Amino acid sequence: MTTYDDRASLTDLTTTVERVRRSVESVIEGKPEVVRLALTVLLAEGHLLIEDVPGVGKTMLAKTLARSIDCSVRRIQFTPDLLPSDITGVSVYDQQRRDFEFKPGAIFAQIVIGDEINRASPKTQSALLESMEERQVTIDGQSYELPSPFMVVATQNPVEMEGTYPLPEAQRDRFMARVSIGYPSPEAELRMLDVHGAVSPLDDLRPVAHAHEIVKIIETVRAVHVADSVRRYAVDLVAATRSHPDIRLGASPRATLHLLRAAKASAALSGREYALPDDVQALAVAVLAHRLLPTAQAQLNRRSAEQVVLETIQQTPVPTAGGGAPDGVPLYGHRQPGVRRL
Repeated sequence: MTTYDDRASLTDLTTTVERVRRSVESVIEGKPEVVRLALTVLLAEGHLLIEDVPGVGKTMLAKTLARSIDCSVRRIQFTPDLLPSDITGVSVYDQQRRDFEFKPGAIFAQIVIGDEINRASPKTQSALLESMEERQVTIDGQSYELPSPFMVVATQNPVEMEGTYPLPEAQRDRFMARVSIGYPSPEAELRMLDVHGAVSPLDDLRPVAHAHEIVKIIETVRAVHVADSVRRYAVDLVAATRSHPDIRLGASPRATLHLLRAAKASAALSGREYALPDDVQALAVAVLAHRLLPTAQAQLNRRSAEQVVLETIQQTPVPTAGGGAPDGVPLYGHRQPGVRRL
């Protein structure tokens, strides 16, 4: 049972996360919203899928986040010849002991970087399913727990499809959020040339937080209050994707759970002990869009899953009271035009 001593205060949380944020942003120029989402996923005990064109810093973001925290890190380069046992590990017979000994694979780390995950075969990709959902690996009937905190940060290029295997729905559903970094602004690209031109900025990067601090922060995020009205709003938002005419496969119940966990982490990052509909709305596209499968007609009309999620946000009524916030604090902090409210 978690006690209060196992948690960090909100002040400690924001102080520690601010150190990590500054460390990551010292390398990833001009993308504060991307860095915040990565930290949100980490504190929400989720996994992050970074999808974008080559050369925009996908792997650099994953490496920078990993190096900013004093924890175990492993990198897996996904290739067509990668085997499931390379990820999970294998039991090897020890002739001296006359018994099998388990040799852990690359998944046994606190932050696992999966580079170009869609270049491995579906059989190898499936080796991640148990570890990402249950945080354990089962080999020959024996289960081995993974360390805490545990986060998979995977990258893939959406435009280089030759020699790739698209992630199946079950694999995509394991990722709490998907983010695209995008091209930097001209000013940020100029700063990048100055900073990255001579040496790699990762060479001088040092950890600014310890793994045990992150574990305490995660316990604090778990304790963030989510009112029934906010829970209902998240459920209604996800349910709307399942009945949308442009979607043939809507978001799963796991998506609802991930959305609530991410909203709690976002609230804690904002210094609040309670989640608001703002938090749910702000994360809906990142958490839900990669799980949706548009219909063939929607694809012909170039209707993206992101557009569908934005439409459901506009059409789903938002609660304005009963959010469990302190007296005098409005449940909905930043009203957005065109959004219906109860």
